[in-house]
Order: sequence, then structure tokens, then C-alpha cells
Amino acid sequence: EITSLLSLYGGQFCGEQEIRVNSPFWILNIPSEEMARGLMKRTVCAKSIFELWGHGRSAGELYASLKNYPTDKMLPYLQSDSTYKVHIHTFNKTLTQAQKIKKIDALEFLPFKGKVNLKNPEHIFWILEDYGMNPNDVPEEPIHLYFGRWIADGQRELIESYSVKKRHFIGNTSMDACLSFIMANHGRVKPNDIVYDPFVGTGGLLISSAHFGAYVCGTDIDYNTIHGLGKASRKNQKWRGPDENIRANLRQYGLEKYYLDALVADSSRPIWRKGMLFDAIITDPPYGIREAPRRMGSQKETVKSVERSAENHFFVSSSYHLSDIFFDLLKFGAEYLVMGGRLVYWLPIYRPEYTEEIIPRHPCLKLISNCEQMLSSHTSRRLITMEKVKEFKDQDENSYLLDGQYMPYRGHNSFREKYFSGVTKRIAKEVKDNQK
Repeated sequence: EITSLLSLYGGQFCGEQEIRVNSPFWILNIPSEEMARGLMKRTVCAKSIFELWGHGRSAGELYASLKNYPTDKMLPYLQSDSTYKVHIHTFNKTLTQAQKIKKIDALEFLPFKGKVNLKNPEHIFWILEDYGMNPNDVPEEPIHLYFGRWIADGQRELIESYSVKKRHFIGNTSMDACLSFIMANHGRVKPNDIVYDPFVGTGGLLISSAHFGAYVCGTDIDYNTIHGLGKASRKNQKWRGPDENIRANLRQYGLEKYYLDALVADSSRPIWRKGMLFDAIITDPPYGIREAPRRMGSQKETVKSVERSAENHFFVSSSYHLSDIFFDLLKFGAEYLVMGGRLVYWLPIYRPEYTEEIIPRHPCLKLISNCEQMLSSHTSRRLITMEKVKEFKDQDENSYLLDGQYMPYRGHNSFREKYFSGVTKRIAKEVKDNQK
């Protein structure tokens, strides 16, 4: 997320130190404070950002580092007519008030000239102490210390204010608010973009993009979901109300002006005119755990089910294999994204069989990032971010059939069976353990 946002604001990701996966603290080189503030106006992963004045693996190293920090960079924030306070944050350890005061007093060598104001200071300075990741083995002294001037906080309050629990219209697969904002940031969504979700469902992914000023639209094969009809997904509610729909969700957050429309359509048969239409495609395709993936069928095909909607719309649906879903999605992205536009989607993985080779590829799309979210001990889903780097030509339409990549991924058509086989085994083990 941080890498995507830095590139959105014209910066690059390059740490002074190797990023330590087992640490909540990162050191970044960011060209300007303005860029840092822009970054924090978007991120839901990062908590706060600071101008780093010194750091070290011990208190002595930290103090030496602070003494070497250029005085001319400090002085604008230490003037006699200014107010300040020093805050201490410890990761994986709790300090007493006396310990905190002792650590603050140890910084008296810094040329503070202003007055302390604990309620409303002009400048806030932080001591950050890292005591490692193991709560069962907390060291006596921190393994790394940092000191810096606070610049801005991230947008973590969005997770609560956009919580699905408070949302007007939800379904079985409505996307968690935090993940929705992370996906919009991976897609580098910006004001006046056009963002499309081909598996729109209840529109959870449209909301995060609209919050960042993008115009949003989507399609789904389910007529009832698009129009907010049928049985409700909420507990203690049998049927959906007259105003439960995607538009109502955006209206709830004051974002209705960014809503273009949601259409009943089959993502395997694009309805759009030829051309580069979308700045970002952000979606969570169905992988068959809570909702079965479907596409339009014909009478000649093996008919899985005949469905009838509340408005007497008849259609024949057939199964839609995972391998086909993802390759259709990549092909669509390659054709309809603008150059530099991004495709962001979730890919379900059976972990014992996972290799990098099964990530679907397309010659027009470059893989930007591949992040894992664990679902269970044996399954996870990967957040895949791809960027359009080459103009789509007719010869690219079925390119995935030529490189031998299509067959390895077909093994994931049985993801649902593998997912539930693991659940069944875990339940059986728990029952067996309880009987001992």
C-alpha cells in the first residue's frame, strides 16, 4: 500500500535500512513533508509518520545520533515562542509513568527553548521504542529506538466509520472496510478516475474508491443483488427493504454524486464498447465458498439451474470455473484499462500447492504486488495488483492459452472442495481431541 501511494504522489520506495518484516517501524526516504502528508491522507495501514531526528539500537546510540542531527533543521521547531510536548510509544511493552518521565528528562541536551504544553502544543515529538514481536520474551531494553517530530496520522478511523456493521445494504460477501481502502490504494485511485467492479455485489469496493473522489460503476450477474430485492443477509431481517441498494450505500456516506450506475451483466461477456475506459478495475471475484460463481449459459450447454427473478427475468446459468474467471478478468483489464491503469483483485490459494507460477499473467499487464491474507492453515487469498504497460492488440486476446500457464492454474477450480475438506478435517480433529 505504501509503495503504491508513494508512486501516486511521485515518490519512490527506498529505505535507509532493509525493511524488517518483524518490526512495526519503517524508515523511508520521502522527498518532502507535503508528500508525507499526502501519503497519510490515504493510508489505512500506517498509523503515523514522523520526521526522524535520530535512531539507534541503544539509548546511547540514539543520543549520539540526535547530537549529529543538523541543528539548523531542529531550530525552527524549538523556538522560545513555540510550545511542544514529548510523547513515548513502546511496542510490546508497557512503561510506568516514572519510567517515561526519566526517558524524557534524558533528552535535556536537545536545545528546547519553548514551553511545554500537554493539551495543545504546536509541535509534538515522539520517542518510539521497539521491544520485538514476542510477547512471551520481552527484552529488558528496547532493540531499537527512534526519536522524531510528528507530522501526520493515517486514516485508520475510516475502518470504523465505514464499518460494514453500520452499512445500509450488505450481503454475504460484502468486503471489509479496511481491505476495501487498501485495495483502492493499491489501485492508486484518485479524484475524477473511473473505477469499475465487474463483480460488484453490494458495492462495498465502490465506496472506498468514491471516498477518494473517483466515479464508480459495476456489473453483476445477480439481478436481485443489483436491485436490492429478495432475502436479506442481516440477522433478524427476512427481506430487504425498499431502499436497500448500492446507491443507498453511497448516499449514506454522502458519496452519491460519484455513483455512475450498476448493471445486470455477465462479466465473461463484456458489454462495453471497444476502447480504454477505466482508470482502475478493483474487484473480488466469487470463488465459490459463500456464493457460487455463475455465468450466462445456453440451452445447448449442460444446464445447472434455471433461475427466475422477482421481476420475471429468466436466464439460464452455467458454472463458471475459477481459471476462466481470472483469465477473463485479465483479458478484460488488458483491453479496457487506460495505460498505467491498475487491476486489483483477490486470488484464492490452496497453500500446500501454491507457487508463483500459478498467478495468472497477461502480456499487457505487469505484476506490481502479491500480498497474502491467511484464511486458514491451508488456504489463503492473495491480493494481486497489476498495471497495464502495453496497448491491447487482437493477438493478445487468447495469449494465456499459448504459454502453458492456463493448465497449471486449472487445479484451483476445486478450491471450494479443498477449502471445505480442510474445515472438515479440523472439526474432526477438534472432536477427537475433546474426546480424549
